Amino acid sequence: MEKNTAEKLYEAFYMKVFSYVMTLTGDRNDAMDITQETFLRAISTSKGFRGESECYTWLCAIARNIFIDEKRHYSRLEGEPPDDIPDTGTDIEKKLADADSAYRIHCILHEMEEPYKEVFQLRVFGELSFRQIGSIFGKTETWARVTYHRARLKIIERMD
Repeated sequence: MEKNTAEKLYEAFYMKVFSYVMTLTGDRNDAMDITQETFLRAISTSKGFRGESECYTWLCAIARNIFIDEKRHYSRLEGEPPDDIPDTGTDIEKKLADADSAYRIHCILHEMEEPYKEVFQLRVFGELSFRQIGSIFGKTETWARVTYHRARLKIIERMD
């Protein structure tokens, strides 16, 4: 990849990718490291980009894979089995404004099973479209919509 093209890619998508990675890690330093590694891999392997998705979706997929790899690596070092991958509604978005409700929702999300947790976080916190979410998972836009809807219902049910 040309230097000029790499710089444009970095400038255009750094904050979006960083925000997405923050939803995965919850830690600023880890998110910065993973985001940097994402762009390094994207630039060094740009020939692998087939253009079947948007650049942003491609970068998020790379970031997600790096996150999963690091999570597995650290769990092996600690001798523990890998934890669920932390992941990320319409009435629910309104409740996030209330600190107590937000805390309860985050606790529910922490316990929620995959892929509901990540799809919800990508939609609400990562502000991704259903098409982008489906692309990250290698699924359809409809799958992302249904999974998000089911996640919302699970959260609402557990809030009561």
